[in-house]
Amino acid sequence: MSQQRNVQLGFTLVELVTTIIVIAIIAVAVLPRLLSSASFSAYTLRNEFISELRYVQLKAIQNTDQCYQIDVDANGYTLRYFSDRTGNSCANQYRVEPLQAYSADAYISLSSNTSKVFSITFDSLGRMISPACSGHCFNAVADETLAIAVESEGYVYAQ
Repeated sequence: MSQQRNVQLGFTLVELVTTIIVIAIIAVAVLPRLLSSASFSAYTLRNEFISELRYVQLKAIQNTDQCYQIDVDANGYTLRYFSDRTGNSCANQYRVEPLQAYSADAYISLSSNTSKVFSITFDSLGRMISPACSGHCFNAVADETLAIAVESEGYVYAQ
């Protein structure tokens, strides 16, 4: 009699695995409905814009005779390529990337004056020429406002 009682205590491996699988399926089906995608839009916008800034910065460092510029407006941002760099100015545009449109009510603004229309250029050392800014330079605004910083020597990061 005591041997039967010991056998029935606990769970079998099949029961445990089945329970874990059912919990995983419920988690996959229910959690996305509880967490709306809007809660991540500011983080997504900030990370995309930081990637774009770093890309343009790297292009400016690798191609010192060319100029790259990000034009930001209320609808999105565009990368422009110029064949000539004269000092800190760009000339002879030869390529324009398609507009990277914002989703919903999201936008990028300058932190200094909240302007939604500006251009960003980097020098051949990767330092931001325009706008003249160091530290908290941009805001990614969607469901919340997140800061983007650029240090005087060019380091771009989420603040």
